[in-house]
Amino acid sequence: MKTIKTKIKDIKTNPNNPRNIKGEKFKKLVESIKELPEMLELRPIVVNEDMVVLGGNMRLKACQKAGLKEVPIIKASDLTPEQQQEFIIKDNVGFGEWDWDMLANEWDAEKLTEWGLDVPILDEKLEIEEQEIEFSEYMDESHNYVVLLFDNDIDWLSAQTHFELKSVYSKRQNGKPWSKGIGRVINGADYLKKLKDE
Repeated sequence: MKTIKTKIKDIKTNPNNPRNIKGEKFKKLVESIKELPEMLELRPIVVNEDMVVLGGNMRLKACQKAGLKEVPIIKASDLTPEQQQEFIIKDNVGFGEWDWDMLANEWDAEKLTEWGLDVPILDEKLEIEEQEIEFSEYMDESHNYVVLLFDNDIDWLSAQTHFELKSVYSKRQNGKPWSKGIGRVINGADYLKKLKDE
């Protein structure tokens, strides 16, 4: 299939596309297109015979917002209606996982955030009660434990995945309603058993 340049006004957004990008993420997508328009050549918008978008609905909207007059497209003329529906979903499915260790060691966290990757960083200016509460299941002198300290969010996110830390609920000390956080304590015996089983 050949990539061709087409007037943006001739392409129709797909009203049945179930994927959306809003707010700050959409703004970042618009900025990324302005800063690196070559990205569109490498990843053109895919349309059907009627010029309705099958892949790149949000990119098209971002291109419109960025003021582009033409965009590269690929016309997928041979897909059945069922295959078109399948393509829309598969094009939007995020397979794979981020290698947080590699991101932490070889990439700039600020740039990753600029490019649209979710790297949550707590705002130090927020009042303590608005920040994440450190939830635990238990931790006292009758148990043996190891404490792991993470000084950056990428390592902490990687640890959450590795240790399969779950969200738990607790009431704040100030009496505010139930709030949610990440459980910080895991069962050591269960974890050692999991290691042996792998």
